[in-house]
Amino acid sequence: MPRTKTKTKESDDPELIREWSLPVAATLGSAVRVKGILQEIRSRLPTAVRKSLDMQTGALTLTMPETARAAFRATASVISESLADISNLPIIPREIEDILTITASERKRWLEDGRLPSAGTRTVRLQGRARKITFHVFDPRVVEDLLDRAAVDEWREEEAAARAENRRRAAHQAKLTRSRKKKKTQRTEANIDKAATELSGWDDFDSDGLLR
Repeated sequence: MPRTKTKTKESDDPELIREWSLPVAATLGSAVRVKGILQEIRSRLPTAVRKSLDMQTGALTLTMPETARAAFRATASVISESLADISNLPIIPREIEDILTITASERKRWLEDGRLPSAGTRTVRLQGRARKITFHVFDPRVVEDLLDRAAVDEWREEEAAARAENRRRAAHQAKLTRSRKKKKTQRTEANIDKAATELSGWDDFDSDGLLR
């Protein structure tokens, strides 16, 4: 629940402070996700007050001078509204990697084969750059289900079994290839030997008694 209080620091001006605890359904136990939520909420605030919102011990904290009560109330209202449906905020790549403890290559591979269903794409402009990037985002409830049933462990076991089977098949195919090459070589050598014993005119040469 959000809490509002006034704090006075020695040699500092009094401050207005309000905190919002984030539900587990929103963070999914990920510090990276918490940071992503902070950045998302900041992006919805006026530029002048964005840095007044920060993250402390897993909670969002708004801190402003006591003299800025009107701005404080307005900013707090925007934050509260933004957090109302925060559990449904799409999960971005770096967040899902942290939540599921997977690598970028695993994320891309499982996205391509459909095991990680995409909830659409998002395009953003990199800070301080003109270039934009587009990436897939994921449904928090789908990711939560994958996390709860340890789907990643199952996928890794399946892939390990598939790799072992592929190695077995490759080794068997290599053995067959070597066997075929060996048989082909043996047939070639046999044909050469046969040709050597069937020289043209050999029978006539033998019948003339030249070998006696």
